[in-house]
Amino acid sequence: MKKKYQNIFFIFGFVVLLIMVTQLDFHQVWNGLRHAGYWFIAVLALWLFLYLFNTSAWYIIINSQETKPEHKHIRFSWLYKITLSGFALNYATPGGLMGGEPYRIMTLAPKIGAERASSSVILYAMTHIFSHLWFWFLSIFLFVLTQSVTLFMAMLLVLIGVLCLLGIWFFMSGYRKGLANRMVNFMRHIPFMKKWAEKFVESHKEQLDTIDLQIASLHKQNPKVFVSAVLLELACRVLSALEVYFILLVLIPDVSYLQCILILAFTSLFANLLFFIPLQLGGREGGFLMATTGLGISASAGIFVALLVRLRELIWTGIGLLMIKLDNTKPKDS
Repeated sequence: MKKKYQNIFFIFGFVVLLIMVTQLDFHQVWNGLRHAGYWFIAVLALWLFLYLFNTSAWYIIINSQETKPEHKHIRFSWLYKITLSGFALNYATPGGLMGGEPYRIMTLAPKIGAERASSSVILYAMTHIFSHLWFWFLSIFLFVLTQSVTLFMAMLLVLIGVLCLLGIWFFMSGYRKGLANRMVNFMRHIPFMKKWAEKFVESHKEQLDTIDLQIASLHKQNPKVFVSAVLLELACRVLSALEVYFILLVLIPDVSYLQCILILAFTSLFANLLFFIPLQLGGREGGFLMATTGLGISASAGIFVALLVRLRELIWTGIGLLMIKLDNTKPKDS
């Protein structure tokens, strides 16, 4: 990637990160850190491990695609660094995927070509969202098996289940037929983007068709790769509940890990409904508060979890943005 674009991504993310940091109550943060002690270090270290799952899913998608002689080998360690930076930009960008995905494509394109880079990034983003849908859907059954279900909660779970199944159907259709053309055609119906989208389709029709063919080939020709990528991402969702578990252990020594999975499922669902907010500010906190109180855990515990999770996100966002500046890879390098 050109240094100019690299600096643009870094400066944008850094400015948003500074804004987010200024919203913190530093006295509350310090008290939270003192209370959590070494468990907060465990939370930070956990994500060093969890990002390996994300990188592995993207890595096998890239390596499953057809390569050309001019394409270069992608090192896992280098891809891990790009994964960190991509998620950092996603956290800091309103709309989520509007920040990290362009960065990933622009960084990867000099090594494996624009079409293969685009299709691998779109495929990974689809797999990431697809695993979230399955995580939320499976959590419905976990809730029914472990919690008492009121009439209101039953209606809410049915609604969530229907929405998840619709989302799963949409992405399965995208895997079979490709999603690049469908996304651009969708933009043709959005005000102020119609003219741009029409020109883009006219000038990039062949490239979009190639990207869709590469997306569809993963599902049709490489079902093991498809299933492996989804399972890696789903495993990451389940294991990330350890973060909530570690934090709640400070307050509730007998907390159940299954409760932590449900807290994470409800919180992530609520936060993703507010995807347009940078760092999901407020949405994630509200989700933790409702999830914990809904499972019979005190509101103060929910606030404590939300505070430390927010702090962890800010720290890893800062690390990811720093990785952008430390990436000195040039297009000619392998």
